[in-house]
Amino acid sequence: MTGVPASAAGGPSGARRAAAGAASGKVPGASMGRSAARSAEGGASGAAPGARPGVASGADGSGAAVGDGSESAVVDAQDDGRPARGGKLAAAAVNQASVWNVANLLTMLRLILVPAFVALMLADGGYDPAWRAFAWAAFAIAMITDLFDGHLARTYNLVTDFGKIADPIADKAIMGAALICLSALGDLPWWVTGVILGRELGITLLRFLVIRYGVIPASRGGKLKTLTQGVAVGMYVLALTGWLATLRFWVMAAAVVLTVVTGLDYVKQAIVLRRQGIAERKAALEEKEA
Repeated sequence: MTGVPASAAGGPSGARRAAAGAASGKVPGASMGRSAARSAEGGASGAAPGARPGVASGADGSGAAVGDGSESAVVDAQDDGRPARGGKLAAAAVNQASVWNVANLLTMLRLILVPAFVALMLADGGYDPAWRAFAWAAFAIAMITDLFDGHLARTYNLVTDFGKIADPIADKAIMGAALICLSALGDLPWWVTGVILGRELGITLLRFLVIRYGVIPASRGGKLKTLTQGVAVGMYVLALTGWLATLRFWVMAAAVVLTVVTGLDYVKQAIVLRRQGIAERKAALEEKEA
């Protein structure tokens, strides 16, 4: 017993095991050799000997739980790109909340102003200068909000599906209401109203027809047309006389010309866009078959 150092046998308990082995005729250290071999195998496999399944040893020998499979399922779900449970509901909630932004609120205001404008325009027979002034104020607010809501939506990333649908509807509604009221009151020829509204509705329909091939961008001429139309209609809403009445006639004439010219330009763009889209699809199909 005294010939076996305690440190070599693994401390006092190791000395007692060595003594017991000597008394039974076993070679001291044989079991320790097997234990060391198992330790080496455990080190090679990355797990401490005797460690429980799902438990990894830290640097200090303490067990760090990895989980029994449920945690790994969560990790796998995150790694393969699948959304966590309830992710779709959370995304839907975010999209729903994003509808209530300043750009969409301005669009809603413009929609509310349409019936208000009609009521003011036709009040007291439609020829009272005071009521026409109030109607002009409602029309002017609608036109100003039209300039700002689109800019805000693009600048601050507030574009929503609601805005894409409601914004053009609000634009056409306020302009159409003003033109129809003016023609009904005899202030504007019906053919002018027909040309402007026919162009607006036709281009809107054309955009939807070619949207599968791409989007027709708004041109500078189209923006100038919108501005000129707004100024001309606003001048007709007011009860103007004298040289101002003559001026509004020429402004409306310019608006009609721009309406027709830009409408033809949009038709040309739509035709080119459709041809390019068909050619690209045909080339992609031929490349896929080759």
